[in-house]
Amino acid sequence: MLAIFKRDLAGLFQTVTGWLYVAATLALFGLYFYAINLSYGDPKLSSTLSSISFITFITVPVLTMRSLSEEMRSKTDQLLLTSPVSVGKIVVAKYLATAVVHTATVVVMGVGPLIILSSGGASVAQNYVSLLGFWMYGLCCLAIGVFVSALTESQVIAAVLTFVFIFVGFMMGNITGLIQDTGTVGTFVKAVMGSYDLLTPMQTFFDGCISLSGVVYYLTVGALFVFLTSQVVQKRRWTVSAKRLSLSAFSAGFVGIAVALTVFVNLAVGQIPSTVSQIDVTASQLYSMTDTTKDFLAKLDKDVTVYVIGTESSSNIDATVKQTLQKYADSSSHVKVVYEDPYANPTFASKYTTDQVNYGTLIVVCGDVSKVLDYNSLFESEVDYQTYQSNVTGYDGEGQLTSAIQYVTSDNLPVVYELEGHSETALAGDFTSVVSKANVTLNKLTLLSSDAVPDDAQAVIINGPQADLSSDDAKKLTDYVAKGGNLFVSLDYQAKSDLPNLEKVLAEFKVTPVKGLVLENDQSKYYNGNPLYLLPTIDEADPTASITNGYVFAPYSRGLSHPDSDDEITYTPLLTTSDSAVAKADLSNVTTSQYEDGDAKGPFDIGLEAVKTADDDKTSTLAVFGSTLMFTDDADQMVAGSNSALFSGVIASITNSSDVASIVIPAKAYDVSTVTVPAATALLWAIILIGVVPLLCLGAGVVVWYRRRKS
Repeated sequence: MLAIFKRDLAGLFQTVTGWLYVAATLALFGLYFYAINLSYGDPKLSSTLSSISFITFITVPVLTMRSLSEEMRSKTDQLLLTSPVSVGKIVVAKYLATAVVHTATVVVMGVGPLIILSSGGASVAQNYVSLLGFWMYGLCCLAIGVFVSALTESQVIAAVLTFVFIFVGFMMGNITGLIQDTGTVGTFVKAVMGSYDLLTPMQTFFDGCISLSGVVYYLTVGALFVFLTSQVVQKRRWTVSAKRLSLSAFSAGFVGIAVALTVFVNLAVGQIPSTVSQIDVTASQLYSMTDTTKDFLAKLDKDVTVYVIGTESSSNIDATVKQTLQKYADSSSHVKVVYEDPYANPTFASKYTTDQVNYGTLIVVCGDVSKVLDYNSLFESEVDYQTYQSNVTGYDGEGQLTSAIQYVTSDNLPVVYELEGHSETALAGDFTSVVSKANVTLNKLTLLSSDAVPDDAQAVIINGPQADLSSDDAKKLTDYVAKGGNLFVSLDYQAKSDLPNLEKVLAEFKVTPVKGLVLENDQSKYYNGNPLYLLPTIDEADPTASITNGYVFAPYSRGLSHPDSDDEITYTPLLTTSDSAVAKADLSNVTTSQYEDGDAKGPFDIGLEAVKTADDDKTSTLAVFGSTLMFTDDADQMVAGSNSALFSGVIASITNSSDVASIVIPAKAYDVSTVTVPAATALLWAIILIGVVPLLCLGAGVVVWYRRRKS
């Protein structure tokens, strides 16, 4: 076997064939790598590998067409078939020779993730997992090519048939997507045809998951075609006599067993929960569930059905969404995912909503309660103002689904009141979406017409009042705090005067606003050269845990002072300035951001959580911030959603209690850190990958071929 392997491997590199395979693959890889990863700055190697996957249509047939076809044409197969080596070992040796060529090519391509890493990209593990998927896909295609080469003496026919086999497998996912699986026949046909879908398992690797089902699929399908090849060769090795059992029947039986075993193994692996069978290597753990969701699903005791408007095989539904849904179904026996084809059942969604639903919309149902999640709400995006294109920056599938399941299964959801009547800034945009995602009912509250804060209030939001509260309003709020009520307060720098009654409410937690606005003197702590545009330090705390990009934008902020320690109150800083920050009471006469007589010296807390023991051992929480402008969409967009992530954490904190709790799972950011490569460096790599390496391979092949011909 080893001798046959060495002979075939040497034969591939003593002709142009092996060198051509390496050169063509690396040249195309280098071209797309330069265009996508180096020039465009895409940090994911999967973008390049996905673009060059079609190369197997051409390179694999060229590499494998001579494997057995040439042996039959030149009659040298008789020497092999009469040798003391078994047919299985002969076929495996020939297959491994082609596999070594492919593996050597992929090893050279392995320099790609290192180049991306050196240029600022961080998806090293994900990039190598993508390369692993491409390697296994190529090995499977080679097994198909070797099998086809055993069917005919003509190398041309072998090459053409291999092209057809691989092309059909490559396109099978799209082909099956056109078949409606509304009936038993349609479902069976799709399942049978889908078993030859070569592309979909590789896509899982490209998405950043090491998939056990994908690994098993490529290994078993590759092994099946190697076995089929040995059966084809075996039939030629022995003559068939009518006086004994027909070898063709014997072979057909083994072929049937092999096919059945392959199907059984893949079906068995497919039944393994995705929580076990997949390893998520993405930087933001896109395909993994947080411990919060796992704990929530473990305690779920009501049956929930998630209806997906679309078909499971449709490419119009993002693979990330499908994997997320599968994880929910695998994590709880009470969660069931059902795909509803809108073409087969166009009126299905009308049972739950009167609005027009998009393809991919999710409808979460428990009993008579339902919640509709628009497909677009599962993704976060932002506009690139250089190209005026909207780019997807985050995935909120887990957050939206967990929120929806909690909504349809909970009998007691939190109610929060938003104070009005003092020229407050009403919550809007992304910040009302945060409240909705937390399953919080947001009501308006006018204390002038209310005897007290309603008993069902889980919290009261006081967002940037410009006019002071009345003493009666302040009394109602302090009474509410004394009974264990929670407050969210932000301060507006445009307030018309001092707000002594509001400060009385804050004084219940011994928090006092610092006079004037904070100016930062540490250049790393403010934005765009303006010391009033604060980028404070984000302190470690539960409300700040969901902030991923390291910045919160807090323009025109006041500082907050409080005792260093208190027996009844626990203080947790959320946002703090540097030591060089100052607070200036009279901004109209400011000539410098540096400290002057009469200024207050930093550091300052500009975001703070205070927890106080109230009556009957209840606790009351105050979340207070020095800037109302923080909680606007304009400020949020400056830091790619970090301000709304902070607000989400705060809402979750102040609405949690023993009997009412909001589960808020933050959106997961895509790895959007672009690769920055100097033009000269990018051009150098392009010359090496597109020109030098492929030309050296071709040159080596031509030299070897010419020397053999001359000799």
